[in-house]
Amino acid sequence: MAEVKMLDANDRALSSGYMMWYRFSRNPAAVIGTLILLSVVFLAVFAPLITPYPKHIGAVVDFRARHLPPDLNHWFGTDKAGRDIFTRTIFGLRISLLLVIGVLGISVPVGAVLGLVAGYFGGWTEKFISGLTNVMLAMPPLVMALAVSNLLEPTLMNAMIAITLLWWTWHARLIYAVSKSVASEDYIEAARLAGAGPLHILFREILPNCVSVISVKTTLDAAFVILFGATLSFLGFGVKPPIPDLGSMVADGRQFMPDFWWEVLCPGFAVLYVTLGFNLLGDGLRDMFDVEN
Repeated sequence: MAEVKMLDANDRALSSGYMMWYRFSRNPAAVIGTLILLSVVFLAVFAPLITPYPKHIGAVVDFRARHLPPDLNHWFGTDKAGRDIFTRTIFGLRISLLLVIGVLGISVPVGAVLGLVAGYFGGWTEKFISGLTNVMLAMPPLVMALAVSNLLEPTLMNAMIAITLLWWTWHARLIYAVSKSVASEDYIEAARLAGAGPLHILFREILPNCVSVISVKTTLDAAFVILFGATLSFLGFGVKPPIPDLGSMVADGRQFMPDFWWEVLCPGFAVLYVTLGFNLLGDGLRDMFDVEN
């Protein structure tokens, strides 16, 4: 009988997984978003092999080729220093993905753990974490990031630090709301009476109920992190030149508008492309985990 029940449980899990995948695969926006992100990852990983001028990511100057319009040799044209914008844009996508991995790789686990602890234990722990979260949320994100970036040298690592200092708060508040609701369920009390410890309840009973909201929130946040990082670079507080960054490329090209429009439009379109992919994928994941739809 135990084997029959185990098989039934496995069948239900497979059926549930299949239904979620069916909803995801039947969502055109989700499929398009996935294809966009796969193309971005492919370009970022193999950038040194597929870009025509990989040396142009450094301090290369060729004034004879400056401000060339898009053609067969330079698909996105060249910038004020004669560097290939297509090559620098592809490497800029790599910087954007590294920023997403660095920021969300830290802020999501930190925010999730703090939210779980606050929602489950309550009391003074809940008050302290909620108070800290509210204080951090009261600070304007861009102003805080600019202040941190102004104190530190403009590098990719410092840009990650500036954004991560604030980004964990939204995840903490979201997971707190979910864990607070789940902590009052009967099966949590049953697990506690059965002798399960706090760590088991937090990470084996409550956390699985938060996977769906964490997945959707993280995917949508990736787009905001890219826009936030591009904003810092645009204002001169992001990645240090001559390393190619999409925000700094737009900032450098705007002084030559509208004559050399490609210097702004091409890296700007790259920002639009990758953020659109993350947003479409996030909408697809939301529909996939939404059982009511």
